[in-house]
Amino acid sequence: MKQKSAIEDLLKVMDRLRSPTGCPWDREQDHMTLRRHAIEEVYELIDAIENRDDHEMAEELGDLLLQVVFHCQLANERGAFDFEKVARHLVDKLIRRHPHVFGTTKVKDVDEVWSNWEKIKKAEKVGTKHERPSALDGIPKHLPALLRAEKLVKKARKAKLLSATKPKRNTSKSAVAKELFELAAYAQERGWTAEELLMGETKKRERAIRIKERQSAN
Repeated sequence: MKQKSAIEDLLKVMDRLRSPTGCPWDREQDHMTLRRHAIEEVYELIDAIENRDDHEMAEELGDLLLQVVFHCQLANERGAFDFEKVARHLVDKLIRRHPHVFGTTKVKDVDEVWSNWEKIKKAEKVGTKHERPSALDGIPKHLPALLRAEKLVKKARKAKLLSATKPKRNTSKSAVAKELFELAAYAQERGWTAEELLMGETKKRERAIRIKERQSAN
């Protein structure tokens, strides 16, 4: 007799937890109530990776997988999609976006791999509601402020919508780190939140860059 895979067991356990005689807490959850848990699990996984703790990493990856399976179960219950569809979609996407591995495309370096990836991804979304007409599209709105700012800068520079920063003085990595910390402390002393300040400034800069992008397209 063929032994069941751990994935099959996991999907059955999740289905049982959500059944009428399952766990009251699991039955109460929906996509919205779970969304913050996924973020928390990712941060815990990062801690395990940085600590080089394989045991903890395996456990945290399992917790992250639980989030995937839980959302798939909820979606399956409302007839939207299931775990099989999610996995199949991922397999197809990986093959499609790696033509240099699964096809005949030739690449010379990692930069070309990323360039092809972005072109393929953009082409996939053309004509759909997920189409990204702007070079700035696709930045998750719930990213922490600093990560969001870095993403915006990277995309804007890649699209030649933002010039290189001209430092006011010669500086170093440690000096920049110190300045970032001191800025956060300075904001806190005045009753401000550095996270909110940077998020607001990033949104303002994004609006300005989008205007510049539209103007350059005309």
